[in-house]
Amino acid sequence: MKIEIKNYYSGKVIFSHECENNTILLTLKEAIKYEADLSGADLSGANLSRANLSRADLYGADLYGAILSRANLSRADLSGAILSGANLSRANLSGAILSGAILSGADLSEANLSRADLSEANLSRANLSEANLSRADLSEANLSRADLSEANLSRANLSGANLSRADLSEANLSRANLSGANLSRADLSEANLSRADLSGANLSGAIYIDNLPIIKTLFITGSQNTVFWLGRNWIKIGRIEKPIEEWENDFKEIGKEHGYSDQEILEYGQYIQTCKQLQATL
Repeated sequence: MKIEIKNYYSGKVIFSHECENNTILLTLKEAIKYEADLSGADLSGANLSRANLSRADLYGADLYGAILSRANLSRADLSGAILSGANLSRANLSGAILSGAILSGADLSEANLSRADLSEANLSRANLSEANLSRADLSEANLSRADLSEANLSRANLSGANLSRADLSEANLSRANLSGANLSRADLSEANLSRADLSGANLSGAIYIDNLPIIKTLFITGSQNTVFWLGRNWIKIGRIEKPIEEWENDFKEIGKEHGYSDQEILEYGQYIQTCKQLQATL
């Protein structure tokens, strides 16, 4: 059976392969083997589950609704590709280039996207639950209404990203760059934001503690852990959350238990008082 791969934009045949019991996957493997130019290839709806497409050049390819679950796309070039509605669950996309790609509504649950380039990608309403996005570049990406629950975003670059109404519950955002990000109405309940950069971020209406919306915010990067005050009578220092009064009573003891120096304990005591003063203005 002969199968042709055509260019999505021109309709021109890019590559063809004929063999008994042929499939689109076999044809694609042959195309990669012979180093065919697959940029702009029409692979919409293709079943490429578990395929080894590592380092493949699929720039601008149409993979709308394609099945790529558990596929190996590490270091593949998918920049500008159309992947909306595609199934990429548990796929390996580590180091892949997805800048400007359209992934709206795609299933990327439990996918490995560590160190991937997703800058300016459209991931609106995508499912990224439990995905590994550590050190990924998501700058200026559209993640509005995306499911990022329990995702690993440690050291990820999310500067200028749109995360409005995104679900970031229990996500790991430690040391992530969220400067200038839009987190309005995002769910950050139980998220790890230790040492994250939230300078200039929009947190209006975001959920952080006890399903309550954020009113005012203060983030202080101290010598040890980041201090978070989010317009409620609670402060989070590192991973520990307590009412302001309890922090006032216990901060010295907690500091000693966690190896803080006397100078650092005094430093964090001053941060607690700053939060208390801001709380009094509400």
